[in-house]
Amino acid sequence: MRLTPVRETSPPLHGDFTWSSLSGRSVRLMPVAIQSLSELERARLQEVAYTRLHQDYDLGCQITMPKDGQKRKKSLRRKLDSLAKEKSKDKECVPQAFSIPLSQVIANDRTHRQRQDGYRQDPPQREEHKDPSDLVSSILQFATKRPSNKELSSSNSSLSSTSETANESTSPNTPEAAPRARRRGGMSVDSITDLDDNQSRLLEALQLSLPAETPSKKEKHRDKRLSLNPIYRQVPRVVDSCCQHIEKYGLQTVGIFRVGSSKKRVRQLREEFDRGIDVQLDEEHSIHDVAALLKEFLRDMPDPLLTKELYTAFINTTLLDSDEQQSVTQLLVYLLPACNSDTFHRLLEFLSTVADHAHDQQDKDGQEITGNKMTSLNLATIFGPNLLHKQKSSDKEFSVQSSARAEESTAVIAVLQRMIASYHTLFMVPPDLQNEVLMSLLETDPDVVDYLLRRKASQ
Repeated sequence: MRLTPVRETSPPLHGDFTWSSLSGRSVRLMPVAIQSLSELERARLQEVAYTRLHQDYDLGCQITMPKDGQKRKKSLRRKLDSLAKEKSKDKECVPQAFSIPLSQVIANDRTHRQRQDGYRQDPPQREEHKDPSDLVSSILQFATKRPSNKELSSSNSSLSSTSETANESTSPNTPEAAPRARRRGGMSVDSITDLDDNQSRLLEALQLSLPAETPSKKEKHRDKRLSLNPIYRQVPRVVDSCCQHIEKYGLQTVGIFRVGSSKKRVRQLREEFDRGIDVQLDEEHSIHDVAALLKEFLRDMPDPLLTKELYTAFINTTLLDSDEQQSVTQLLVYLLPACNSDTFHRLLEFLSTVADHAHDQQDKDGQEITGNKMTSLNLATIFGPNLLHKQKSSDKEFSVQSSARAEESTAVIAVLQRMIASYHTLFMVPPDLQNEVLMSLLETDPDVVDYLLRRKASQ
């Protein structure tokens, strides 16, 4: 075998997870944020977490991998045709942010940013990209100029399918980049860094709107489509804007998320985000309006942020011993699609900050600063039902199952409160799980493992 870990057997849970690259460089695995992993590693991490949940823990329910991405079976041509039909309708009727799948919100935001940048590399195209259908059209035109499928296909991933990131030093053992006509693999962030800016943006937009599915054990051949570099942070613009606004202007606002807002102003903000307007939230905007807008976005998502598939599993973590709850919750978070995971991380970071300002404090001059009174329990009570649920129930359903639903509601609040308190470690990936991911990749792609190890060493 070309590349083996220093320890040939599985190391103990807190062992010294040290690998040796082909160049002989030792790399000791350390805890890292999940966002720093490559797209391929995140997909394999899902499999590793899924396996460990089934083998090591009994949650009393069937754990199902969330279906994000599996619903997008349409070909690019069919997607273009459906978008063309939407284009004939009133464009204002097609929402860009609210009440649509999270992955589509992310895609729309990427298109919005491209329009804002103005396609500096190719100004004449500025007027062509006014909606998603135009963007896909341009991608199709570009795709027709790419090499044939035979030139792009390969049996497995290799270093020749990727280019090093701009800020990463290339070791002497890095194979030379293959000519573009011989590049292998699908369209991914790491394989487009050598394209000009306009082409790169188009391919990134395509990858975002049509992300690769999480590969199952029978579909490892799909790994070649996944990037060997970290994917961009997938947080909806409306979520990040609301969080930033409240963090800047509203941390001392008493009763935030509880005090009523102006329905008219909230509706206006919602319509502006839905039309793709570059909304700039500033101190003139009411904190309570922005808070209501954030809750409304999460409430109106077609699928909850923590997914319907994982609802029962998250709830049942409350039945575990306290020392197991954190580990299992962390494994369940790893199962989330990247856009859900990144958005949830941003939200928990925000909620933790709000909770840190719940109580009265004194500044450095001894002046008392009024707390916002929103503890982690209060925040979990407000946000829990919007983030974690099976389906939105009618009043009739609620009355029939009120007792059972009350117990579940209490569990939802407890789960979210625990995650707010532990968000710093919740999205970290420990060395033992990274080790399992690399061992999994080693079986099929030793060159890929060596590439990943060299990047970890450079970091």
